[in-house]
Order: sequence, then structure tokens, then C-alpha cells
Amino acid sequence: MPKFIVEDDFWSLFPQAKIGTVICQGIDNAVRDVAFYEKLLREAEQEAHTFLDWEEFSSNPVILVWREAFQKFKTKKGARCSIEALLKRVKNGHSIGTINPLVDIYNSISLRYGLPCGGEDIDTFAGDLRLTLANGSEPFVPLGSDENAPPYEGEVVYKDEAGAVCRCWNWREAQRTMLTEKTKNAFLCIELVDETRTDAFHLALNELADCVSRNLGGLVKVEMLDVHHRERTILG
Repeated sequence: MPKFIVEDDFWSLFPQAKIGTVICQGIDNAVRDVAFYEKLLREAEQEAHTFLDWEEFSSNPVILVWREAFQKFKTKKGARCSIEALLKRVKNGHSIGTINPLVDIYNSISLRYGLPCGGEDIDTFAGDLRLTLANGSEPFVPLGSDENAPPYEGEVVYKDEAGAVCRCWNWREAQRTMLTEKTKNAFLCIELVDETRTDAFHLALNELADCVSRNLGGLVKVEMLDVHHRERTILG
């Protein structure tokens, strides 16, 4: 029975962090209504302007807190938290394109709440999924590429027994584990490093679960991990 485990080396860097997880089983991720997901994203982009009122983009608290977090471990030059990449697109007037229902849903939640969200196909995992520091030898082929680009030693990564799943914590995902329209079982997560936003974090996590359940069916289970609760069962 595979597990999601947040390792001690991660907690030594981020003892106040919270990782919200949503395990989705038996969902239908096929695109049924493109217009619905386009509308979902356009509305989320409008709400995201709440986080774009700062004259200097990098001084925005939802971005600054993650830049500071990324300074605590080895990262690839230019790597940024996923929420910064999304907000930068909105700030520059670019729409977020639809990909598939699960990705569109978690991108919309990410924009609405100013929190990083991500997801992977559980059926592609090799053994347990871990949030930990890389040893630097993990295979990793980024989304949209066919070349191996392993993480640095000491880089925060999600990984399983076959290699890294997401580099620089939430910067770049692997081609191997990406969500597709064929995905039936999914691991979704929302990450928090700013304790002042705990309420928004819980709202976002519950809304993510509700939106998936309402639109894609299946069984959805929410669980939050922190320094006192470091692992959960993925399926079973």
C-alpha cells in the first residue's frame, strides 16, 4: 500500500510548513465541457488580481514568502514557485490555457487563493512518494522534454523509487507522472509556508476537493500533513 511521506530533512528546513493532500480515486478526467473550464480559469484570473496590487511584483507577500523559502535549499538558477509563474502570466495579460480538467481545477484554485497547487497520476508512481532532499542522482525528465535533468544534491523534491517527480519543491514536474485525460487516480496537493494564511489554505484545500468531486466524480479524500503528522496512505 503506497504512502506519501514527508521526510525529516524537509521538516528540518520548514518545520512550520503544511502540505494539504487530496487523493482522488476512480475519477473521470476526460474533457466534457471545454467552455466550463475556460470560464473557471478566466474567473480565477480576475480574482488573482487581489495579489497583484503591489507596484513591485516580487514584493507581493504571496511571492516573497516563496522566494525566501527557495533560498533555504539548492535550486536551479531562475527556479520559482509555481504560484509566481501563474501570477506573472496574469500580470502580463496572458490567459492560462486549459490542459485537462484536473490541471484546470487546481490552477484555478491556485490563482484564487495565491497558493501553489500541483498534481500527479498515482498509477505512474513507483513505490512511496516522498517530499525530501534530493541526493542528486534521481532521474528526472521535465514536462515537455525528453532529456534527463536530475535535481541538485540538497534540492527539495517530490520523488519515488523511479526518480524525481517534481523539482525545486513545486517548480517543474516530470513527464513520467503528469496528469492526463486518462488519469483515474490522482494525487493533488497545496503547499503552505506562511502561517498567517492558514485559513486561506484550508479553504483552498476543501474547495479543491469539492470541485474535483463535483465535476469528475470518484472518491476524494483530504488529509493535511505537518511536522506532527508526516505521512498518509495514498490508496487503500
